[in-house]
Amino acid sequence: MNPSMSPRHGHMTMAGWDRLIQLTDGKRTDVLVNGEALRLAKVVAVARYSAVATPSEDIIPRVKASSEYLTRRLALGDCVYGVNTGFGGSADTRTDDTHGLQRSLIEMLQYGIVDLPGEAVLLPESSAFARALPNTDSSSTTTMPEAWVRALMLIRINSLASGNSGVRPELIYCIADLLRHNIIPVVPLRGSISASGDLSPLSYIAGAIQGSQKIKVWASDQKTGCRNIVTAKTALKASSLTPVELGPKEGLAIVNGTAASAGAAALALHDAHCLAVLSQVLTAMGVEALRGTSESFAPFIAAVRPHPGQIETAHNISAFLKDSKLTVSHCNNDRAYVDDGLLRQDRYSIRTSSQWLGPQLEDLLLAHQQLFTEMNSTTDNPLIDPVGEKIYHGGNFQAMAVSSATEKTRRCLQVIGRMLFTQCTELINPTLNNGLPPNLTADEPSKSFLMKGVDIGIAALQAELGFLSNPVVSHVQTAEMSNQSLNSMALVSARYTHTALDVLFQLSSYYLFALCQALDLRAMQHRFFAALQPAFESSARSLLLTSSITPSGLDGLEPLLWPAFQKELHSRTNLDARHRIGDAVSALQPLVLSHVNKSALYLPRTLERWTREVTDKATSIYEETRKEYIERPDATELLGVASRRMYVYVRSVVGVGFVEGEGEGVGEGTLGDSVAKIYRCLRQGSGFVPVMECLREAIGEEEKGGVGMGRAKM
Repeated sequence: MNPSMSPRHGHMTMAGWDRLIQLTDGKRTDVLVNGEALRLAKVVAVARYSAVATPSEDIIPRVKASSEYLTRRLALGDCVYGVNTGFGGSADTRTDDTHGLQRSLIEMLQYGIVDLPGEAVLLPESSAFARALPNTDSSSTTTMPEAWVRALMLIRINSLASGNSGVRPELIYCIADLLRHNIIPVVPLRGSISASGDLSPLSYIAGAIQGSQKIKVWASDQKTGCRNIVTAKTALKASSLTPVELGPKEGLAIVNGTAASAGAAALALHDAHCLAVLSQVLTAMGVEALRGTSESFAPFIAAVRPHPGQIETAHNISAFLKDSKLTVSHCNNDRAYVDDGLLRQDRYSIRTSSQWLGPQLEDLLLAHQQLFTEMNSTTDNPLIDPVGEKIYHGGNFQAMAVSSATEKTRRCLQVIGRMLFTQCTELINPTLNNGLPPNLTADEPSKSFLMKGVDIGIAALQAELGFLSNPVVSHVQTAEMSNQSLNSMALVSARYTHTALDVLFQLSSYYLFALCQALDLRAMQHRFFAALQPAFESSARSLLLTSSITPSGLDGLEPLLWPAFQKELHSRTNLDARHRIGDAVSALQPLVLSHVNKSALYLPRTLERWTREVTDKATSIYEETRKEYIERPDATELLGVASRRMYVYVRSVVGVGFVEGEGEGVGEGTLGDSVAKIYRCLRQGSGFVPVMECLREAIGEEEKGGVGMGRAKM
């Protein structure tokens, strides 16, 4: 396959993002459910942003046909699994009570542990137990988030809408009515092995439409609008919804599917796509903050190793660096390349980032295709074919396709995290960050250790990501009378993927915080050098143009002196300003001596005076530059297009400012509180608005360049 025609992760993510914005822009665009066109963006819109899901009228004929064909077969006395037989390893039993069988199935599956606030608990008489504080928030550790439940409800009705499950159309509309009225069942977090589908979680959906007194739901108070937990019976009555009596196979059709694991996985994959784009933007910012080169992302490098993901990532990062004044060039003998003692090429964390990230984009594309197929499939058993007039007994409920997608996604998150972690640690470390102060402090390094805590924190996060990347499916246990001897553990895998996502969100937030600080320090450094260079060169000419050095000697020395001073200054960032500058100037003396008449009478005094005056002047300019920059910090004029957009977003929209020193600049809270502001914006989705605009510009650059592009459904 021509790599340029392969589906592009960026194009797919951008299309999905635009669709999500369209569905959540307040114009009440309904998500039409027809069994075959459910995209990731639609799931996110319904699950997280309360978009309205509406079953298409087109589904009614085929759904009716399926239900009616099942009824005819039962009237002929056919034996159909789960309709007039027992379940699983008990399928050797038979019954004529088809309605009672469905009720029994649903009640049997409602075995999950749910511990809600305010639930009555019998405690020993000892008052000590009554006062005990919980170790965890039992509600969040025993129940699914509402968004997950909304996602599973949407995917389940989409699957039933295919017309292969033998249910009546009204059953689909009843579940859709719950979504429309925002009546969301409280579903246990644990207990599904995702083998015969997600049996237990989906049984709570069945209980809710039955109006069960035993099932709790989230519902909005009709007067206050506040969300409360009430019984399904109470919620249906308050919304004038009629409870449903499950017909033959209808209970089994609801529970015998992969909607719970697919729903949680879909929400996770959406976030993973966004974080994959963010990681490319952060890498571009890292290149600028470290004063790296764009050479690593040259099209030729990717062209001779044409993996689609690498080609895409290299293009994106290169586009993100457009207009940067901080990157060094490989085309004009930049001193960063020709000087002894300086790296000719960047370290691996940024130089090989396109090779590192590219395969992750390809894996996420495959995971996306797997989930798209799963969300638009019939996943219960038995399957009804009213056209071919057959009933098939099979295993479409085995959710291994979902597990495959989530395991890949979680491993991608670890790989992305490892890259961002390494970039961030290099940025903080003064021996690796190309002249930035240790711990990215704007204050004297002897009294401020700003990012040292961040350095420790991201190490903890990356270690946890590494643990979470381990596979779940390798821990399968035989279940249910050894009938379910193979089970996918897809919901458990999806749950751990959400945990990994939260860890990567935090790590990315720390890195973005550190990057903005580093870019400010680069801008302050740039202003200092711009202000100092004329004075430095003037001092060199006026003080050294003596009997100790000839004009021709000075002409040979001048081009070397200023770059040498910058290099010496960069190597001493662990010292406070005056000592750093003084030592750097003193270190230039051997260079000066190599260009002068060493027998000159006044040479020692000339050098001493020059060293003292340059040190005093440079220190004064540094202190003044630092004071002025702290009063009005602004790095935008130096930044590439992506860095500029993200920097402005963090500084102006999120309100996280430049940290001046000793905690100043982070507002009234802690440093962690500042990072938490970034984290919340990313978690809620608003933080990806500037990220996606960066991506849109990169795609525009690609299209202007005439590069072939593939498309993928979102």
